Amino acid sequence: QVQLVESGGGLVQAGGSLRLSCAVSGRTGSSYDMGWFRQAPGKERELLAAISWSGRSTYYADSVKGRFTISRGSAKITVYLQMNSLKPEDTAVYYCAGDPSGNGYGLGIPSKYNYWGQGTQVTVSS
Repeated sequence: QVQLVESGGGLVQAGGSLRLSCAVSGRTGSSYDMGWFRQAPGKERELLAAISWSGRSTYYADSVKGRFTISRGSAKITVYLQMNSLKPEDTAVYYCAGDPSGNGYGLGIPSKYNYWGQGTQVTVSS
């Protein structure tokens, strides 16, 4: 059983930064492509960024390109989302998600990801 646990959310002023972490445990022998999603109240879940198991390929949604950076730790069992220049409209619950294929294909396809964390709240005040 795979578990994904997010951390690092909180309250930040507009223009500030946060770094979210996602720790993968359980079937750590498997390789996972990983993505970060968010869902704001009344809105659909949105795929923001993704990274392949190898770390060589990434995907970013237009809404966060240039402000957010996804990366993996050296042991590849932790995935980070560095968020800079935060805006009030970035307020949402942020989720990490995993795809055990680890093939690096279709990183920008939301349905690719089938393991989910519980989410962490990010609130950006104006």
